[in-house]
Amino acid sequence: MKRRYIVLLTLVALVFSLMGNVFAQEEEITLVLAGWSSSTEETDTLNALLAQFTEETGIAVEWQISTDHTVQLQNAFASGEYPNVFYIDSSKLPDWVAADVVSVGEDFIEDTEGFYPALLDIFTENGTLYCPPKDFSTMALQYNKDLFDAAGLEYPTADWTWDDLYAAAEALTDADAGVIGLVTPPNFERWLPFLYQAGGAIFDEITGEYVMNDEAALEALEFYVNFSLNGVGGTPSAVDSGWGGEAFGKGVAAMAMEGNWTINFLLENYPELNWGVVELPAGPVGKATMAFTVCYGVGADNDYLEESWALVNFLTNEAGQLATTEVSFGPMPTRPSVADAYVDVWVPRAEGKGFDPADVNAFIAGGDYSFPWKLPVGFGPYVDAFNAALQRAFAGEITAADVLAEVEAVAMEVMGE
Repeated sequence: MKRRYIVLLTLVALVFSLMGNVFAQEEEITLVLAGWSSSTEETDTLNALLAQFTEETGIAVEWQISTDHTVQLQNAFASGEYPNVFYIDSSKLPDWVAADVVSVGEDFIEDTEGFYPALLDIFTENGTLYCPPKDFSTMALQYNKDLFDAAGLEYPTADWTWDDLYAAAEALTDADAGVIGLVTPPNFERWLPFLYQAGGAIFDEITGEYVMNDEAALEALEFYVNFSLNGVGGTPSAVDSGWGGEAFGKGVAAMAMEGNWTINFLLENYPELNWGVVELPAGPVGKATMAFTVCYGVGADNDYLEESWALVNFLTNEAGQLATTEVSFGPMPTRPSVADAYVDVWVPRAEGKGFDPADVNAFIAGGDYSFPWKLPVGFGPYVDAFNAALQRAFAGEITAADVLAEVEAVAMEVMGE
């Protein structure tokens, strides 16, 4: 009797175990994806991709559209309850990696060879790749064709140098008409291409030592500041504009150095503008531009790690990027194989307007020689100090050398040296 009772209990336990496995297999998984949207088209496209992912995998995805992404994510990190997948701006990656909230992607990311190598480098910290790039933007040179024609100047080319840029700005400046040759925003990230074009750097690649105090940095900063000091360039506010794209669109700046986010802005707000785009002029050492990019990060504290990476790979593979690119009017795809599709999307948008969609290639070309907009943890005060000092240099209150000395002191304080 006792033996039968034990056998019966064993059978009951086995049945419950099997039922538990069935229920586990039938568990409905819902991932949370947090990010922002730049347009209705982007929202609709991503929702369609997420629906396709769910249909193919059975995994549901809730997209939480952020209104203030950084603040909302930092609050979520503090609470310990944060999304499975979330956008990470390159400038925030060091902070969030240091906070141990980002899963290492190195062994999960598929087809890494298909991305722009420079973009993968941006999302690599201390030799470890954390997340695949979602999209990116680069800076290029926008020029007003009508103003160039009126001044009798040849249009800029990809072979332009600093000397060409300055000479054109000088010739295009018309104080009586309120037009400056080049709009020069007083922002660290807008000046950085000049630093790299001069062969300079912020930190030594090998030692990590702060090196933005050398002749290359001084040459680059003096060149940038001289546009304003000599009256052939200036800040957006100097021509009653909020940012460089607006100054250029209004025709009060003959040239601007903005990213591909300006394309749709200008087509929508200044459809009559006759303008073109070329790569940024080369400096004494060569070409350089900035890459402003975002990745799909996966949360480190994650009950569905493999499922989260499956979603990320679905969104960043060639098919996912192609679907997004075909309706995107802003950031560029991070796989070169999708670049042609990005150019094609502007053809109908530019029809009947003064812009050649082929000029989009100037932004794409920058992907091969771009530098990241990314600084170590705690360098926010450094950027603020640089921007404030740069505005004083524009006004002639301090020299470029003074700016570099001031920000070096802030850097040493941040680095504890």
